[in-house]
Amino acid sequence: MARQASGFIYSSSRLAARRLETSSIISYKNPIKTSRYMASVATEAAPEKEEALELPTNDDNELLCIRHSTAHVMAMAVQQIYPEAQVTIGPWIDNGFYYDFYFPETTDPETGETIPSRKLADSDLKKIKKAMDKIVSKNYPITREEVSREEAERRIKEINEPFKLEILEGLQEPITLYHIGDQWWDLCAGPHVESTGKIPKKAVNLRSVAGAYWRGDENREMLQRVYGTAWKDPDQLKAYKKMLEEAKKRDHRVLGKSLNLFSIQEDAGGGLVFWHPKGSAIRTQIEDFWKQAHVDGGYEIVYTPHIANLDLWKTSGHFDFYRSDMFDQMAVEEEQYQIKPMNCPFHCLMYKDDLKSYRDLPIRWAELGTVYRYERSGTLHGLMRVRGFTQDDAHIFCLPEQLEQEIVAVLDLTEKILSRFGFDKYDIMLSTRPEKAVGSDEIWEAATTALEGALKVKGWNYGIDEGGGAFYGPKIDLKIRDAIGRQWQCSTVQCDFNLPDRFDLEYVSAEGTRERPIMVHRAIFGSIERFFGILVENSAGDFPLWLAPTQLKLLPVTDSVMDYCHEVAAKAKKLGVRVEVDRGAERLAKQIRNAEKGRIPIMAVVGVKEMESGKLAVRSRKDGDLGSFTVDSLLEEMAGCNERAEEMTMKGEFEEKE
Repeated sequence: MARQASGFIYSSSRLAARRLETSSIISYKNPIKTSRYMASVATEAAPEKEEALELPTNDDNELLCIRHSTAHVMAMAVQQIYPEAQVTIGPWIDNGFYYDFYFPETTDPETGETIPSRKLADSDLKKIKKAMDKIVSKNYPITREEVSREEAERRIKEINEPFKLEILEGLQEPITLYHIGDQWWDLCAGPHVESTGKIPKKAVNLRSVAGAYWRGDENREMLQRVYGTAWKDPDQLKAYKKMLEEAKKRDHRVLGKSLNLFSIQEDAGGGLVFWHPKGSAIRTQIEDFWKQAHVDGGYEIVYTPHIANLDLWKTSGHFDFYRSDMFDQMAVEEEQYQIKPMNCPFHCLMYKDDLKSYRDLPIRWAELGTVYRYERSGTLHGLMRVRGFTQDDAHIFCLPEQLEQEIVAVLDLTEKILSRFGFDKYDIMLSTRPEKAVGSDEIWEAATTALEGALKVKGWNYGIDEGGGAFYGPKIDLKIRDAIGRQWQCSTVQCDFNLPDRFDLEYVSAEGTRERPIMVHRAIFGSIERFFGILVENSAGDFPLWLAPTQLKLLPVTDSVMDYCHEVAAKAKKLGVRVEVDRGAERLAKQIRNAEKGRIPIMAVVGVKEMESGKLAVRSRKDGDLGSFTVDSLLEEMAGCNERAEEMTMKGEFEEKE
């Protein structure tokens, strides 16, 4: 389902080149021979780009069946080794599967003493995997059986699996069981492979053990979750492990600290992001580009409050259906106020401020709105899962006949914005009406047809998730692929038939009747924080020139040129070039190494000769020595690269070797 677009920075089918830090020690003697000097610094060698194996996803039914069946085999193996283990749920997930187990306290049959519940550790995984391999080798058939609810309940009680009884209560008929031979079974809807021998055991790996509350409720039992991964062949497993190694090097939490981009200050509370000056510089570029792209796309930028009276959230339905993800209310003059988890109710109030005519539509409002949602501390993860974040939110109010062209425009804008950051491969899913939904059959059919029509206009491949839409409307979800092939959910486009009803939104039609507008929710980044984390990991902190927090670093050779460096810096700032002047406290070789470690794209050595000639000896982090530039020519070229979102490749003058 990938769709190739024109990209600027990275190709997600290749590993991004990583650069080695230079360790050259050089001595400086006036006057500088620019080209000779820069050549004497060991250029960071970028390894040849390695073609990465493109890994399949769960859209591949064969792979999905392998993962689901492997999860069952793992559960069977755990219960063979630890008979007291009780199974709960064991789904497939992105890149693998997991199973949750409950280990009750047991009693020693000889002494009668209570034995504490077992705690699995990563060291137990080897034993479990060995038992799994034996089950696979025996090639047990995996068969489906349909039973009555009463029969399922009888069998579950017979084997004393209380969690299965809870699961059974929530299942709709038909009730199906999947058996591994006559050795083991579980409640399951499938799908599965035909037999355990179809699982490629050399393409299976157990990864880790973690804790999880039953039903995600911290007041319920603590379970032990075993994560695993399964692929169609050993080469895919090898590629996946390599991707994990690369992902570890790119961890945005580590890079965020080492590059001084952001922090999570635990003294202030978990999940709250502090943007440091360098991270703020990047965020400013992201937001400025986003705003201008939206203005160019016919949107109006709006701002709304951070809190509102609780009645607003009751009207919108969030208080009834989303309360567990909202922070507690606060009392204000004997009224209850709620810090906002969403922006959409505010935009509905603005729409309702006056009666609209059909001639006023479409209305497109965009907001970088900061929202706050309660996340349990155990779920927080760097910038990817936080409690306070800024959504790149927008809402469109349009006529039914305008919907398809508006969706096309949203997809065009999404492509424009994502490709600017180097994301040019997308996996797209169209989700249709679920069983429980608001709105008439006619409006659902018209909206779904409009979304599908927009995707066809774009020529994008997409999958259909039947019944996967929100209760209030169908949607398009778009996942991006990063430089090492990982998928990230970012963009979404959702029709909403619920809020216009709840807020009684209307427009006057051409016939003079009052009608409901179609409301479209859409986000492109999802949130600034999460997208920033993805961007850090995609680039390994080596940002393109236009995004780099410091684009140019001036490296003074002696204190006598420091004033000149600051003059150059002032001129650079006027042209919008982000520049720093090294303090000059270190030897020049150390200054260069520090700039390399800081992922600074362009460095310029400034000695007495440069000051007297008005030139700079310029070095690119990516391309090495660029030669000698006049100050004006360098800054003008960098300003132009900023505007075009391009890397600087222009060469200056080189002195001939003597």
